Amino acid sequence: MPSTLPDGDPAPADGRLPDSAAIGAAQRPFGVYLHVPYCRVRCGYCDFNTYTASELGPGVSQASYAAQAQREVSFAAEVLRASGVEDRPASTVFFGGGTPTMLPATDLVAMLHRVRQEWSLAAGAEVTTEANPDSVDRAYLETLAAAGFTRVSFGMQSAVPEVLATLDRTHTPERVPQVVAWAREAGLQVSLDLIFGTPGESLDDWRRSLDAALECDPDHLSAYALIVEAGTKLAQQIRRGEIASPDDDLHAEMYECADDVFAAAGYEWYEISNWARSHETRSRHNLAYWQGADWWGIGPGAHSHVGGTRWWNVKHPRAYADRISAGVSPAHAREVLDDETRRTERVLLETRIAAGLPLEVLRDEERRAVPELIATGLIDGRAALGAAGTVPRIVPTRRGRLLADTVVHRLLG
Repeated sequence: MPSTLPDGDPAPADGRLPDSAAIGAAQRPFGVYLHVPYCRVRCGYCDFNTYTASELGPGVSQASYAAQAQREVSFAAEVLRASGVEDRPASTVFFGGGTPTMLPATDLVAMLHRVRQEWSLAAGAEVTTEANPDSVDRAYLETLAAAGFTRVSFGMQSAVPEVLATLDRTHTPERVPQVVAWAREAGLQVSLDLIFGTPGESLDDWRRSLDAALECDPDHLSAYALIVEAGTKLAQQIRRGEIASPDDDLHAEMYECADDVFAAAGYEWYEISNWARSHETRSRHNLAYWQGADWWGIGPGAHSHVGGTRWWNVKHPRAYADRISAGVSPAHAREVLDDETRRTERVLLETRIAAGLPLEVLRDEERRAVPELIATGLIDGRAALGAAGTVPRIVPTRRGRLLADTVVHRLLG
């Protein structure tokens, strides 16, 4: 089952944000995340806040979910205005899950329409939905594109049937190029998500998946190392000795292989696990997370952040529906970050991206770690020294990406 929510301070029933949330809001991008917590089958590795039909319990209906989410969108807009946060158009909208495309296309369109009504969309706004390859058809994708969606992110994961079976994925490898072609015909940008390090997956298997992904000519690629989360089916299988634990050394080799293959095909990394064909095809929504922008998360278990205040909604769809019906905030708890915590989080996040962390964010004693990080090949020396008149920044090398936690630990001590 999904992991528990973190502790925090009580969240007010009216959702009102502290005065600090409004400071500088006009200069920060604003995004909207809409969580759809439904899946047809729970993948054995998944620890996200998702539910199959058998897990929902009585009185919870997928059919009513879009209306509930729309009510939270309107509630969110009222809270921001009451809190003195200046109205901003949404520059990015992201439907995640779960499997958003478990809902009818008209439901996703209605949810996007409510976002547009309450905040409007910025010119050139990025509007993305995640999708399983077997959860959409041509007509579904055409409906999304006609309504203003610009991007679809398919959970490909692997091109090897045995690997897909271990992950409990329900689609076949042959389905991926078909849905990519439909998305392209509809005018949507395409991202493919891959997972490496599945127990039993060889380096040759992984290379086969990389080649299959590139044959689809996507605009964007993500490659994530499999993490075995406590409480998942996969963790139980490993504990019982039914399958082997992932191999960290093989993980590193697979990451390096992906980086080489993607680079050779013309994709540039811009975040540890993400590569794009061009600057224009990067995921602007995810970049907003890494760069500390504002976003409101809609739905059960969704997290939000506005001006240093962070909160998270109640987890179960039943509890969420009850809060929405009562007209009160669905937030389970929140925290107001102090300046030092926000600075620390900035170091954690911006050392993951190609744009890097400005050196000026670090204290004098923290900067003393920079020469060693350069000498050990963990950060780019030219970037750190401000070569060619650029602002000095901490930018990880490929080795630094593999040892991202080490980079942060050495900087922060």
